Amino acid sequence: MSATPRPARFIDIHVIQSVPFANLNRDDTNSVKTVQYGNAQRTRVSSQSWKRAAREKFQEEIGERALRTRRIGERVTRELAEARGWPLPLAERAGAHVAAGSSIKFELAKEKQGAEGGTAKKDAKTVVPNKVFTNALVYVPETAVRELADIAEEHREKLESAKDIKKPADKSVLPQAAIDGVLKARNGVINLFGRMLAEVDDAGVDGAVQVAHAMTTHETDVEFDYFSAVDDSSQEWNDATGSGHMGHGQYSAGTFYRFATLDLEELAGNLGDDPASVRELTGAFLATFVESLPGAKKNSTAPYTPPGLIHLAVRADRPLSFAAAFEKPVTSSRGEGFEEPSVARLTAYAAQANKMLGSRRLLTSGWTSIGHEDAQHVGDRYDGIEELVEATLRGALGEKTGEVSS
Repeated sequence: MSATPRPARFIDIHVIQSVPFANLNRDDTNSVKTVQYGNAQRTRVSSQSWKRAAREKFQEEIGERALRTRRIGERVTRELAEARGWPLPLAERAGAHVAAGSSIKFELAKEKQGAEGGTAKKDAKTVVPNKVFTNALVYVPETAVRELADIAEEHREKLESAKDIKKPADKSVLPQAAIDGVLKARNGVINLFGRMLAEVDDAGVDGAVQVAHAMTTHETDVEFDYFSAVDDSSQEWNDATGSGHMGHGQYSAGTFYRFATLDLEELAGNLGDDPASVRELTGAFLATFVESLPGAKKNSTAPYTPPGLIHLAVRADRPLSFAAAFEKPVTSSRGEGFEEPSVARLTAYAAQANKMLGSRRLLTSGWTSIGHEDAQHVGDRYDGIEELVEATLRGALGEKTGEVSS
C-alpha cells in the first residue's frame, strides 16, 4: 500500500549573502552586533532588525500597512483636527479618551518645560503629541486610526461635555467594546507576522513567520572608522583649518547566512478559508524577505548587494535551519573570498541533513544564484527569484503547472 502524501506545512528560506563594509544593525552603544559561535566571533544582525526590513518591503508589495504605536490617541487627534476639521482642543480631548478608553492601561506624559522652566507653549493650530499613551504598544491596521476617529465622531456630543483625561483614574466616555473591537482588527501584515496584545481579549495573533538572527559564516573583526566633518564657513574667516566635528563608527563586512520559515498551517488558520490570500501573502513574503536589507548606516555605506544564493524548501514536518553547517567557521585562502565556500558548505550540509531525516519530509526544493552554477543538492535550479517563488508556491499548495488557486 502506498503511503498517503504528507501535506506541506513549512516553507524554509535559506540565503547566503555577502555584505560589504557596513553596520546593518547597531546595539545601544552604536557598536556592531556580534555572536560567539563555534568558538569564533561572527557579525550578527538581529532577527527583529531583518524582520522589520522585510515587513516594510512586504507592506509595500501587498499595499497594506500596519501601525505599531503607543501614541494611538495622538494619531486620532491628528485625523480629527487635520482631516475632519475639529477644533484642536476637542480633537486632543477625543484622542485622549480613545487612548484611555480601551482595555489597555494608560499613562500620562509629563509636560515639557520651556527655556525658563514654564510649560512649553503651542500654537493654537498645531497638533502636538497627546499626553495620554497606552502602556502597551498597539499593533493595528493603519485604517484603524480612521475607525477610531469614526467612534469619536459618533460620540462627539459626549466628548464636548466631557472632562479632559488628567490622571490615571479618569474614565473615558467612549465605549470600551467599540475601541477594543478596532484594536482586534487584522490585515494581511498582522495575519502573517502576528501580534502580541494580551491586554485585549482575543487580540493576539500567532505569527506565521519565524526569522533567525543572521550571522556571518566565518570569523569577523570589527573595524573602527575615524571620520571628520569640515566646517565650510571656517575657511572663509581663516580662523580654523581643522574639522568642525570628529568621531568614529564601527563596521564590519562578511558573508551572512540568513534563515526564515513560514508556517502555512498557521497562516491558513489566521486567514480562514481563503487559499487565494494564503498564496498572495506567502508569495509576497518569500520575495520580499530575500530582497530585504536593514537600513542602519545606509547613507554612509549603501550596502545594497543581492543574495549570492537563495534556496527555498517545502517541508511536511518541521522547519530545518542549516546554521549548524557553519558551526565550524568557513575559511578561505587569501584573495578567494567566503561566499563560494559558504555556498558549497550549505549545499553539502543540506544533502546530508535531508538524507538523515528522510526524503518524504522534503516535498520540493529549488534555488537560484549569482555565479554559483555548481550548487548542488538543493533541488531544481531557476533563473530568477520570480520563477523560484512561483515553483515553490505550486509545490507547497499542490498546484499543477499553470494552475493558480482562486
